[in-house]
Amino acid sequence: MRLLTLIIALLLVLIQYPLWLGKGGWLRTWELQRQLEAQRQTNEELRTRNVALDAEVRDLKSGTAAIEERARYELGMLRQDEAFVQIVDNPPAGAAVRPGTEPASR
Repeated sequence: MRLLTLIIALLLVLIQYPLWLGKGGWLRTWELQRQLEAQRQTNEELRTRNVALDAEVRDLKSGTAAIEERARYELGMLRQDEAFVQIVDNPPAGAAVRPGTEPASR
C-alpha cells in the first residue's frame, strides 16, 4: 500500500511538471503576460508621439507661422531689422567661478 501511494504521488508530480515548467506552463504564461503589458505601454507612448508629430506636420503644411517659429527656435533666425538680445542671469551666490575670471558684480 505504501508503495502504491508513493507511485501515485510520483505520477502526480510528473503530471504537474508540464503545467508549471513546460513550454505552455504557468510560469511561461506569466512571463508572456508581463512582456505583453510592457509592449502595450510602449505602443501607447509611440501612439501619443505619432499624434503629436502628425499635428506638427499638419501645422507646418497649413501656414507660415509654425515654420517661422521653428526657424527662430531651432536655427536662431531673425527677421530683417530685428535685433537679438540674450539675457544671462548672474550665477547664484557661492557658485564656483572658473579660474581666470572675475565674479560678476551686482
